[in-house]
Amino acid sequence: MDLVLLTTITALLFLLIAAAEPVADRLSLPFSAILALLGMLIGGGAIFLLSTDYTNVFNPIAETILALPIRSNVFLYVFLPTLIFQATLEMNVRRMLDDWVPILTLAVVAVVVATLTIGYSLAWVSGLPLMVCLLVGAIVSTTDPSAVVSIFRSISAPRRLARIIEGESLLNDAAAIALFGLFMGFVMLGVPNPSLSEAMAQFPELILGGAFAGWLIARVALALMTLFQRFEMAQISVSVAVPYLAYIGAERLLGASGVIAVVAAALTLNLMGPGRLAPAFWVNLREVWRLLAHWAGALIFILAALLIPRLLGDLRAGDLALVGVVILAAFAARAMILWGLLPLLGALRLSPRIERPYRVAIMWGGLRGAVTLALALAVTESLRVPVETKRLVGILATGFTLFTLLVQGTTLRWVISLLGLDRLSPLDRALSNQVVAVALQTVREEVATTTEKYDLPRETVRSEAKRFAARLDQAVERAEAEHNAEILDRDRITLGLIALAGHEREAILQRVRERAISARLSEQALFDADRVIEGARQGGRTGYQRAARGSLSYGPAFRLAAFLRNRLGISGPLARMTADRFEILLAKRLILRDLHGFIDRRIRRIHGRRVAELLHELLNRRIEAVDTALDGLRLQYPGYAEELERRFIRRTALRLEEREYNAMREDGLIGAEVHTELIADIMRRRAQTEMRPPLDLALRKDELARVFPLFSDLDDGELKRLSRQLRTRYVNAGQIITRKDTPARSVFFVASGAVEQEVAGQTTRLGRGEMFGQMGVLTGRIRRAEVRAITPSTLLILEETGFRRLLKRSPALRRAVRDSVVGKSSAGEVLRLPEFRLDEAAAAPEPLGEAGASR
Repeated sequence: MDLVLLTTITALLFLLIAAAEPVADRLSLPFSAILALLGMLIGGGAIFLLSTDYTNVFNPIAETILALPIRSNVFLYVFLPTLIFQATLEMNVRRMLDDWVPILTLAVVAVVVATLTIGYSLAWVSGLPLMVCLLVGAIVSTTDPSAVVSIFRSISAPRRLARIIEGESLLNDAAAIALFGLFMGFVMLGVPNPSLSEAMAQFPELILGGAFAGWLIARVALALMTLFQRFEMAQISVSVAVPYLAYIGAERLLGASGVIAVVAAALTLNLMGPGRLAPAFWVNLREVWRLLAHWAGALIFILAALLIPRLLGDLRAGDLALVGVVILAAFAARAMILWGLLPLLGALRLSPRIERPYRVAIMWGGLRGAVTLALALAVTESLRVPVETKRLVGILATGFTLFTLLVQGTTLRWVISLLGLDRLSPLDRALSNQVVAVALQTVREEVATTTEKYDLPRETVRSEAKRFAARLDQAVERAEAEHNAEILDRDRITLGLIALAGHEREAILQRVRERAISARLSEQALFDADRVIEGARQGGRTGYQRAARGSLSYGPAFRLAAFLRNRLGISGPLARMTADRFEILLAKRLILRDLHGFIDRRIRRIHGRRVAELLHELLNRRIEAVDTALDGLRLQYPGYAEELERRFIRRTALRLEEREYNAMREDGLIGAEVHTELIADIMRRRAQTEMRPPLDLALRKDELARVFPLFSDLDDGELKRLSRQLRTRYVNAGQIITRKDTPARSVFFVASGAVEQEVAGQTTRLGRGEMFGQMGVLTGRIRRAEVRAITPSTLLILEETGFRRLLKRSPALRRAVRDSVVGKSSAGEVLRLPEFRLDEAAAAPEPLGEAGASR
């Protein structure tokens, strides 16, 4: 083949790709449908040129087009890994983990249902071998994720619903391709009708092997990218190699699913990459992959569509009936999922409730595309597949793809409009009118300031001001007409909370760009912000508050880390998670305090004073909750918060210093050489500030006694006996330790964490090294204080007998108890017995024996 001609055709294909996007937008058609039409026109045109004698001058071009090296291996090993890797890399994995049950259920069940429904229907009608029919079912079960996502973006679907469908579409492809590889093996071996259980038994091996290969490749790639921290191009080059090595390694070395390997590799990078790579690099990496996937998807559509005229060249009358069977079976399988499984998941509260119009849109929007054509081409090229099987698979897959693109794709916008999904709700329309009015008022003020500054002619200014005022008056009239009728205060509060949470997310992104929040914690901070936004959307004020409280709670991972440290002595995970919590809380407090200005500047002007005041109140509650959580950590680990605050100040100073150097460089005050040297020095100092100070967790009980001030005057033997009598108890945040009106039988020492006690309406907080409960034991009274943990805390408990014995031996402890007698005790109890003497309490009879003290 002429290399010059081949290069020219490739360049022309890129021009067609560039022109297809604006054409698709102008015609309101899916981008993939336009590409498929272009590909079919080019392929059909080339065949026509060769079949007529009147256009011999174009024969070399037509021959080159038809001789293009379009093979299934090109699609499967070059284009397909790129598409799947980029789609997985773009997923918000942390948010999808909230909905992993419906996503996995839909992905796996939808593919299996579609494959079996199409396969058995086709086998019953056509009489073809079952494995061939199941192979066709697996091929046409793959949906086009980009088409599905674009549907929901165009109709402003609920975010959670869009996220579930996006995740299902991506994993749907992976599962379908894995099934394709399974059935293809049986067809190539010529096994006519193996049992379905025999075929499906190999499925877990394909999945697990692919997942392991992808994870391993991604971990190696992350290590290399961390090593090349200063060289962005080198890091991006490593990322480009990941999907191909994962795909080939899984397919050729392990005999597993290459698609699953690519998904696993991308998921690993998605979850671990932001914590190890710079935020700016992560943004650039996604942009590079977005471009690569755009090219790969466009080329696979055009090149596969070029082959459609040839695939349909041997079309027979009976084949159209079989295509109709595939279409009907596919719709039936999708209906089972949308009207059967999804409502069931919704009833079990595992999936959001999906309204009927959305289900119809999902049904009609299930376009097939590049992946389906690529798999069909792989079958037609195989030398070990019978000729008639290749012909039928090629025709059925191609015919079904054309139906989805040319019938469903071209009418999708019309269906969405018919369902009313493209129209604003009355609430959104009323809000839109009010936002326009407020925006135009702000624009008028800024335009007036600008014209005055530049001293423009008065007549010109007056004429334009009059024209603008007329438009403003119309906008104000529309907003006032719908103000009372359309937007209730409850709705305004919800909309204000959504806007407030959205601005909080933008503030987090800005802090990440400024490196005020470390890259490793940025994903967690954004995850919390997204959850608050979704909570406000779904539940209004209640949902917002619930999500805000959830972002401050200690989850199962934290409890597991505490168990590992307390029971097994493994303190690394707990130290890391506690330090992360410190850093996130400090950043969150700063961001939340800045949100008051946003309420006054923006929300007040749109939603009014009453809504703004309520949002201020809700925001103050969040700030108070964050301050409480921080106070608990400060009590638990005194001094550590100060170290993190110093680190934040140093980071801020470096950011401002870098900004000044860049401004001087742009103004020509310093040259490139000086600027490079200054920036290199900042990078060195920034690398030092990225290292977080170590967090010293609480010591074990046998070591704690040596550093407790209360036990400072005990000798080594007494300390050892004391450590044997102490028992450890871990309590989570919010857990009640002692309740009112219960007998006092133990004294508690705070080994780590912080507790809050309340008595007679007064609240006191205690941190590491302090004790409570001693006065109830000494006086024999019923407890009047309720004590609860405000952070995950480890307590050392000493029973009554041991405490009395310790009180005799330790003058320091007696002094501490005597100090608590004056005024209030550390349990918050006021001692009102003047005849009470500490020496008598220490000498009182011991009701518990040694067994009770050392329990």
